[in-house]
Amino acid sequence: MKLNAIIVDDEPLARKRIERLLESIVEIRVIGLYGTGEEAIAQINKLQPHILFLDIKLKDVDGFYVLKHITVKMPLTIFVTAFDTYAIEAFDFYAFDYLLKPITEERFYKSIFRIIETLKSNPYKYFDDKVVNLLEHLKTGEEQEIGSTNSRIPVAYANKTVFIDKDDIQYILASNYYIEIYTAKQRYIQRNSMYGILKELDSRLFFRIHRSSIINLNYVAELQNSAYGEIDVKMQDGKQLRISKGYRKQFALKVGLRK
Repeated sequence: MKLNAIIVDDEPLARKRIERLLESIVEIRVIGLYGTGEEAIAQINKLQPHILFLDIKLKDVDGFYVLKHITVKMPLTIFVTAFDTYAIEAFDFYAFDYLLKPITEERFYKSIFRIIETLKSNPYKYFDDKVVNLLEHLKTGEEQEIGSTNSRIPVAYANKTVFIDKDDIQYILASNYYIEIYTAKQRYIQRNSMYGILKELDSRLFFRIHRSSIINLNYVAELQNSAYGEIDVKMQDGKQLRISKGYRKQFALKVGLRK
């Protein structure tokens, strides 16, 4: 029996590389390549693949969001990531496999052969349990972050560590391997990922509107609509930030917009 696989990565070259590497594996058939999480969720729920190659950082949502919105039998998931050390540690703990970019052929085929053997001997049960455990872990983390008593974030600044109040954060921008945290008085730089900082913030106030930007809803001055259907958020300090297509529907629900 052929094992159907779906590849989800926002980089076209990365998708194609995985597809090419799978061409020599007669047991696996690629049935879909997708660049966004929302599109992937719809197709995974429709096509019900056996195997899922899932990038952690997508243009619209992250890989964990995709997993949480799969309503059919969970495919055996292989995570793909460029860095995110914290994520790799989580995958190891939950016995998931992952591919670190740039993917090497040796590492890739080692993972594939283990997948085939696993599915032949004990299809899904082991990995089903691990997915459930991971999703429960993520759910618990979300609940904890809302009620967190830690109201400040430590950041390095001018040869010292300062503590900034989370409520003072107006917005956060991604900057390579760092993030830029903006308050009314100062910009701070922290070595962190957007997903990592979101886990430390109150999800009732902070919302990701783009792959590279998170806003505090309390500091939104207005929304601006362009003639091309684009929507920008104008912050109280005058900064304009684009809401990417993948986040618009969630943002509208978050702020109570009605069509």
